Amino acid sequence: MTVLTPGTSPGPPAGDRGVPTVTELRISAFRSHRGAVFPLGPVTLFAGPSGSGKTSVLEVYDALSRLAGGAELGAVFRDPGGCVPERAGPDAEGRRGFRIGCTVEGPAGPVRLDLAVQAEPELRIVGERLTCDGQTLLTTALRDPGRSTVQAAWYTAGTAPVTRAPLPDDLLGTALLPLRVAGKTAGQLRVLAAAEQVVLALRSVFGCDPLPSRMREPVALGDARLRRGCDNLAGVLWRTQHQCAKRHARLAAMVRAGCAGPVEALTAEELADGRVRALLGRGGPSATPLGRLGDGELRYLALALVLLTGPGVLAMDPVAEVPAAMQALTVLADGFDRSMDGRQTRELLALAASVCAEQHIRLVGTVTDTSASYARGVDGVAVVDLGP
Repeated sequence: MTVLTPGTSPGPPAGDRGVPTVTELRISAFRSHRGAVFPLGPVTLFAGPSGSGKTSVLEVYDALSRLAGGAELGAVFRDPGGCVPERAGPDAEGRRGFRIGCTVEGPAGPVRLDLAVQAEPELRIVGERLTCDGQTLLTTALRDPGRSTVQAAWYTAGTAPVTRAPLPDDLLGTALLPLRVAGKTAGQLRVLAAAEQVVLALRSVFGCDPLPSRMREPVALGDARLRRGCDNLAGVLWRTQHQCAKRHARLAAMVRAGCAGPVEALTAEELADGRVRALLGRGGPSATPLGRLGDGELRYLALALVLLTGPGVLAMDPVAEVPAAMQALTVLADGFDRSMDGRQTRELLALAASVCAEQHIRLVGTVTDTSASYARGVDGVAVVDLGP
């Protein structure tokens, strides 16, 4: 068991730098956070009282992920003014904003991405910096507020030390570099390797928030990539039952450990109208539809399914041109233990620790203080306490 506080190290990076992995989040100024540095291990859980900023940490990670995937700034930050730290006054020109960043370990070494976003009077990226081992590889700065561009300079190490060009102020510059950098000099190749490492790690994220109220109904056959809300759970169980026998058997074992009453089997059946529903076999002639389970049981089942399946079964866009062995999926789970009892939380934490130890799945979540006390007894789980 590892207990982390802001500023401490999570240990060596995953895969001995073989798999690009986000190992640190930096929240210099965002909502209630100022000057915060959060190391991330294979399983990292944030605990603390209401209002301590647990959800904000996951929002930052999700925002960086979406920007790395090419999303526009306005689509990522719907309420940019709400992201500015409270009591942060405007500068002389009436501007207010926030600053976030991360570190990605991988073959290129530790690469830092830092982002300054202006929220008011208009939303735009006003500064971005990409560095590796202390060397600046990319910087951007807002030179002319009247234009919707920033001036970018990236390392070249050729006849000219840097290349300068304008980039849009509503897109992540790091994600644009593979389209802009020629890759002819050693410097350009280093820039490309660093940018691709960051983009690959940030894009490999699946935000999951199972919604039991939407998981109880049968779903269309063929709807077999699990969505963020897990409302198509029955369709995914149909797929795992027929295509992933070993994983499905392990999932059934998790259900036996965490659901009330005897569980002989976990199955999915096709109905006459072409839809699919999931069932728990109880050992008798009848079975219990999953729609009759409690909220905690459904959330427990959905999160176990996410941890046991991986990107191929989740509704996300993995980097198709990169081999799966070079990608580490990160699951973001706000309210990881919501609606679950202590037994279910302990079983799910044990599963997360076991699966994430293999280094191709990582988990970042938020939990209550009660669940944090369980987590502190699980090897491989790091707890970050945001309390006083």
